[in-house]
Amino acid sequence: EAFPTARPRSKITGERIEKIEKGPNWEEILGGEFSKRSEDYNFEGIQKEIYGEYENTFMMYLPRLCEHCLNPACAASCPSGAIYKREEDGIVLIDQEKCRGWRMCVSGCPYKKIYYNWSSGKSEKCTFCYPRIEAGQPTVCSETCVGRIRYLGVMLYDADRIEEAASTEDEQDLYQAQLNIFLDPNDPEVIAQARKDGIPEAWLEAARNSPVYKMAMEWKVAFPLHPEYRTLPMVWYVPPLSPINAAAGAGKMAFKDDMPDVRSLRIPLRYLANLLTAGKEEPVALCLERMLAMRSYMRAKTIDGVIASDVAERVGLTPGQIDEMYHIMAIANYEDRFVIPTSHREEAEDAFDERGSCGFSFGNGCSGGSTETNLFGTPKRKKIQTPSEVMRS
Repeated sequence: EAFPTARPRSKITGERIEKIEKGPNWEEILGGEFSKRSEDYNFEGIQKEIYGEYENTFMMYLPRLCEHCLNPACAASCPSGAIYKREEDGIVLIDQEKCRGWRMCVSGCPYKKIYYNWSSGKSEKCTFCYPRIEAGQPTVCSETCVGRIRYLGVMLYDADRIEEAASTEDEQDLYQAQLNIFLDPNDPEVIAQARKDGIPEAWLEAARNSPVYKMAMEWKVAFPLHPEYRTLPMVWYVPPLSPINAAAGAGKMAFKDDMPDVRSLRIPLRYLANLLTAGKEEPVALCLERMLAMRSYMRAKTIDGVIASDVAERVGLTPGQIDEMYHIMAIANYEDRFVIPTSHREEAEDAFDERGSCGFSFGNGCSGGSTETNLFGTPKRKKIQTPSEVMRS
């Protein structure tokens, strides 16, 4: 009567499951019935029942990946000390030789971006494509992004103030506390101290041209994801502008100073604030106003031939800043999006010892043949022999 299907069983208990209600990425898929979507933490403080109605439903994409935090919770929770933050570029990595598979990092990471490899018995995560970064190339996810919305750049920060920033008492002050850590790459005192500390000139130049610094510090249109976790994340997000043209034309949107009111956009301002600034709405509102002002300013400039300085001044920017903001965020070239200096391995390693080595191997030294061990040091699995191998033996 019905096509036979395998009934789901729990991988933990082995028992049959009548209805699947949870999964490893369940919280990431919020496009189902509203009873599931309403459990989203970012709806806190919002009359969320309104957004259960079809005409008020909104959707946005939020690509989540390892944040490579300044205060990584995964490193703090690892009993083996296998997780570390590289001094030269701040990338957080897992030493596969030291990892013992305790999986404390999986539960310790509030962003849930560490996964356990059941085959190797090791925890794994995003490596920020560090071999490419060392060569001055962007990460694969950034380079292949069809929407060209990912940016990479150098940020200089005061490492001695990380503990102070993470210990900020009020959650809503954590965003500003992290901003205070970042250093101005154009400040002569910062440049002098960086040179004294041995920072290469290429890195200082990259920091001055960093699109990330401009968006986070100069224009303040990028924010950390859930700063209330106190990990001081280093992957920042530009909040989305809801579709406004159709709504404005239909009279469904309020206007303020000839621009759409950001508090009447389709995506609730409170929702974005819960996501990016621990509930503090003012920074997110200013960001959205600046992006709306950029649209209005560029429309007047390109269509009407008018330099609307008043639009820029209304949001605390200059016409020159809006022009640069439009260039970086709308029509950026490849070299504008990815400002990555090459690493200086000759300063981190002894090149004399490296010159006669075999480079990367699978634990078998310079042998070009098969290896008896695998990359992760776990026992080799018994391989099923083919008929020809059985005949040879």
